[in-house]
Amino acid sequence: MHAYIAGPMFNPGELYYLAQIDARVRKAGLTTFLNQRDGIPFTGPQSVEPIFKEDVEQVTKADVVVASLNGMDVDSGTAWELGLAYARGKYIVGVYTDLRLHFKYQTVNLMIQGGLDHLSTDLDDLEWHLAEYLKRKTTKPAGKKK
Repeated sequence: MHAYIAGPMFNPGELYYLAQIDARVRKAGLTTFLNQRDGIPFTGPQSVEPIFKEDVEQVTKADVVVASLNGMDVDSGTAWELGLAYARGKYIVGVYTDLRLHFKYQTVNLMIQGGLDHLSTDLDDLEWHLAEYLKRKTTKPAGKKK
């Protein structure tokens, strides 16, 4: 199974955290597409369309989308990718380790949270959850006896 790793990439901390998510997803047994490693680099206005098309293609090809949701609000590009993944019926896992809460019973925007299949609050849970998901998806049910 293949995962698309989504999240903001605007500073070294965000890039580092996405690399940590990617490592855990691969450790759980999935192959990954990580923009900062595998994607077209941003070199100016001429790269906007190719990057957009590549991201749409990679989300569409993925079986799973794993997204960093940290911050006071989810990154707008990440939110767009999550909407595409939801519309395409992908299995979606959010990772939110930020201690700030918007509301007492809501970790992230309810439209984001409502589209998730699972919300991990640490990287250990992410790795465990994806490993269990893979087991469920790759274990064939026993056939009926005739």
